[in-house]
Order: sequence, then structure tokens, then C-alpha cells
Amino acid sequence: MGYRITNRDTGHWFIAEPGESVLTAALRNGYTFPYSCRNGACASCKGLVLEGAVSYPEGPPPALGPEDAAAGQALFCQAVPETDLCVSVREVEAVRDIPVRRLPARVSSREKLAPDVIRLDLKLPAGKRMQFLAGQYVDILLGEGRRRAFSIANPPQDDAHLELHVRHVEGGDFTEYVFHDLQERALLRLEGPLGTFFIREASERPMIMMGGGTGFAPLKAMVEYLAHVGETRPIDFYWGAADEQGLYMRELPEAWARDRAELSFTPVLSEPSSDWSGRRGLVHEAVLEDHANLAEYDVYMSGPPAMINVARRDFLKRGLPVEQLYYDSFDFSPDTRLKILKKKREE
Repeated sequence: MGYRITNRDTGHWFIAEPGESVLTAALRNGYTFPYSCRNGACASCKGLVLEGAVSYPEGPPPALGPEDAAAGQALFCQAVPETDLCVSVREVEAVRDIPVRRLPARVSSREKLAPDVIRLDLKLPAGKRMQFLAGQYVDILLGEGRRRAFSIANPPQDDAHLELHVRHVEGGDFTEYVFHDLQERALLRLEGPLGTFFIREASERPMIMMGGGTGFAPLKAMVEYLAHVGETRPIDFYWGAADEQGLYMRELPEAWARDRAELSFTPVLSEPSSDWSGRRGLVHEAVLEDHANLAEYDVYMSGPPAMINVARRDFLKRGLPVEQLYYDSFDFSPDTRLKILKKKREE
């Protein structure tokens, strides 16, 4: 017998099967709660438990601090109901009518954009398309139930193929395969589109977009989509990396800034060479230096969890309403994270 979960904010309710997370049950019943990584690292799925109790069979999720739990917050991608629940969480309407599909895709090209970044171009079967929103991602399905998530870097109007930016992760089985063994015309299995990171087009507020590393990929799709539909809201675009090689498609946002009056581009390096003349430091600090008050902005950010977490904290302190903050956190898969931790212990 399952547990009844009611969202006080919408009045929607559904049943979670035994051992099923709140998020999984919501999605299965057609209700889209915010989510991204689905392994407890990014806090996109955070909501409030008003009544009832949840547990975390996999252990406390990394992105849920003790003070959050004490305040009744939960990460619904990991939280499993122990009783009937009443929760408070916003639901995402825009993705509800887009079907999640499983499709084969053939590698039509692979290009090394940097020593640790490869661009994959995947061609879908003839007559097949994947409808998606700019900013969403796909899972590449591997054996034994494993999967790897990658943001779609091309805009949705260009849907005959999918562009993915793959960063090499030492010890990551799939990225090792992509960098050393994957050949053109190889066949991959995909599931998507997934995630609730996308442009809120009804807003009239100016936008700040901030990417770290390959977090550039979904923002690229967003900017190219907005150009396609003729959006003229101002966009302040920031891209952070350790060094210049990390800005692996720097010429593209530089061209956007030249060609589009509404868009500015600011690259930021945390470990620059001595001849770097641009901004230095952490990318979110550059945003704070340029914006005294964030209350009137929509902020879209994507990148590693450490960047997301500190930026979220500091942007909210600078007046950004939480409902105007949208992000996608790029974390390691659980099995890859375990391998990395094991290797560090052995060192």
C-alpha cells in the first residue's frame, strides 16, 4: 500500500508506491516538480514537508543541510514517504505536455573543443524528432540501469540532431569511452527530454545567464532559441572557467555580443595566465560586482554544484527572489562519484 501525497500549493494529489521517491511518484502521475540532477546534489527539487515524515534510504543527500531538514525542507528526488504527506512545492506546467521518449541516436560527428571537452553531434532516426525546451537534458542509457545526463546544446528549432558537450572525467566510464573509443556512426540510446531548466518566456524581466565549464551548453541553447523567436530582453551572459582553454567556444558568445545589442558577454577566469586581460576570480562574484540589486532579474545558471550552491546563497542575499532563480547543477553520477572518492582515499 502506498502513501498519499498532497501538494498544498496546487491541490494536486497522487500515490507514491512503497520505496518510491516523492519526485518519481509525482512524475509518474503526471505532475512535474522542479528537478535536475536526481541524486541529491543540486537542491533543485527542494520543497517543504508540512505534514508527515520522509526518510532517505541512500543516506542524507549532499545538498540538504541540517538546518534545512530542521526547517522541514526535503529534497524530493531522494525523499521517500514514511506516511501520507502534505507538501509545498511549485509545479512546472510548461514541460507537462512534452513526452519523454527513448530513442536511438547515431554519432554523426565528434569534435574536440578543448583537451577535456568533446562535442558530440547525434543524429536521430529518419522521421523521428525529440521535442524539447531549450535548457533541458537527455540521459544516455548504459548497461545495468546506469545513465549519464548531458544538456542539449542546440536550440529546439534545430531538432533533427542533438548536440552534447562532454567533459572528460578521470575515472568516469562513459567519458573515458567517449574520449578514447567512441567512433562516428556508433549507436547510443537516449531518454529525454528531462529537467525543468528552461526559459520562462512570460516574464518581461532582464536576464542574467551564468555558466561554469560545460554549463555553457544549455545556456547556448537558450540564447540561440531566444534569437530565433526575436526576444529583445537584455541578457548579461557570464561564463566562468579555470583558464582560457575552459572557454572552449569563446568566439561564439563574443559574436553574440557583437551582433545583438541586448546581449553582453563577460568571460571570467579563476586561474588565468599572466597575459589574461579579462575578469579574474569566481564567476558569480563578477555578477555581484556588476549588479548591486538582483531583485528585478531572472537568473539562469548552470555548472558544477559548488558554483551553484555559493551563487544561490549570495544571489538571494543580493535581493534575488527565489522564484526568479533557475539552475541546472552538473554533478557526477553516483557510481562515478564513488570511484573518484575511492581513488582520492587511495592517494
